[in-house]
Amino acid sequence: VYHSSFVEEEGITKACGCPLLPLKSHIKGPAPVSEQDRTDIVDEAITFFRANVFFTNFPIKSPADKLLIYLTFYINVALKRLEGCRTLAVGTKAIINLGLEDIPVPGETGFPFPGLFSLPSSQEEADLFRNYLKQVREETSGRLLSVAYRANGTPNKWWLAFAKRKFINVVLL
Repeated sequence: VYHSSFVEEEGITKACGCPLLPLKSHIKGPAPVSEQDRTDIVDEAITFFRANVFFTNFPIKSPADKLLIYLTFYINVALKRLEGCRTLAVGTKAIINLGLEDIPVPGETGFPFPGLFSLPSSQEEADLFRNYLKQVREETSGRLLSVAYRANGTPNKWWLAFAKRKFINVVLL
């Protein structure tokens, strides 16, 4: 299992037990801005996805691993949505529709990993975590399109083949 390199927790805000790690993003949200030349959690999730998706267990070594688990699952869901999309334009539309769906937080129906994150102590914390997840999902979607499709707009079978995998035996209906 490939773990996150973000183990330092000093100065990092948390919501629901999840660190709100910096992102190299232009998307508005609660995440701090990271330097463009540094690796962020989205880079790690995409880089480690094809190896981590084969594991049925994922021991957590740091709070950032929880976010890595969530993003690996999200990439798996996104690839399932892209599986039937034969062009980049159709894939982009499918990803945008996925981004418009409601994002549940711990304690709400539909959250894929009950017990992974702590329950929000207030509505403000729930909203902060929901907004962070929305931002990190949008950023992941944009970067995933650039690897799931080639420069000419055709699907990259070496990525879309992983849509058939179940990550840690969790299935989204």
